Amino acid sequence: MTAASDYLKDTDELIARMRSIPVLKPFSDRDLKGLLKLSRVIRYDPGDRIIEEGQYDNRIYFLLRGAVGVRKMDEQIGTLRRTGDLFGEMGIIDGSPRSASVVALEDTACLVVDISYMDRLEGYEKTAFSAVLYRLFSEILCGRLRGMDERIIRLQEENSRLRAELERLKGAGSD
Repeated sequence: MTAASDYLKDTDELIARMRSIPVLKPFSDRDLKGLLKLSRVIRYDPGDRIIEEGQYDNRIYFLLRGAVGVRKMDEQIGTLRRTGDLFGEMGIIDGSPRSASVVALEDTACLVVDISYMDRLEGYEKTAFSAVLYRLFSEILCGRLRGMDERIIRLQEENSRLRAELERLKGAGSD
């Protein structure tokens, strides 16, 4: 059963814990405290859907514990297991519906952040916070793109190897 905490308080201990998440290191204590005001820690049971493909929302998720599966059209396409893994950012970037579902694979806890926090900022604070957040998103997406490039190259190599093997078998069959 999914359980949500009350909204978190901006304690020093929680800020220190957030600092241990690599992608949150660029944020100032003030930014992290602002995020905490609109954050919850939510626990999920295995099989719970955290994000539903096609839905809209303003939340990003930091994995605190457990593992989640990323599913596209009910086909698992990835797994996140590391503390601090971020998901849900793509819909925030372009305002489109969720491109995939995310399902808890085991007992899982996430820091769930409502990004509408940015809408409450003004002037320099809004610009600075947005810049840091979008830089974070860019770094994450860049890493994922590099990984996809490597997978595409491996698939192309495998495709070429299979074609060569098929041609060899065709040639051997005509002897």
